[in-house]
Amino acid sequence: MTAKEFLGQAYRLDQRINSKLQQIDSLRGLTQKVTQSYDNEVVSRTRNVSSLEDAIIRLMEAEEELNRQIDQLVDTKIEIGKLIEKVHNESYRLLLEKRYLCFLAWDQIAAEMHYSRRWVLNKHERALEVADRLLREKEAQA
Repeated sequence: MTAKEFLGQAYRLDQRINSKLQQIDSLRGLTQKVTQSYDNEVVSRTRNVSSLEDAIIRLMEAEEELNRQIDQLVDTKIEIGKLIEKVHNESYRLLLEKRYLCFLAWDQIAAEMHYSRRWVLNKHERALEVADRLLREKEAQA
């Protein structure tokens, strides 16, 4: 695995979590679509509560999966943070943190670091080379 792939894991997990949150909102909306009857007529058929129960069960399962993904994201960010901490160059380290832990766009990173986008992209390539070397060293020790 390259450093870029390793560092990019958290972003992909974050995107999956955001997708799961949208799914949960949709399921939650389904469970809240309960209609009331306002007239006093007695209806001879039973209400289908199993579909509501199914929606609630799916919602609970989705929330459990979301919690697992959040735990995985936290663990992944910790691992990424440990690798980034080993980078000795402070500019590289800050750039990697902003990109791979904070998920900032290149223009935003450039603005916050008071450099041009081109400088940031150039430094990013160099920082990835350092991170690649550190990953290879870590794998060699394992």
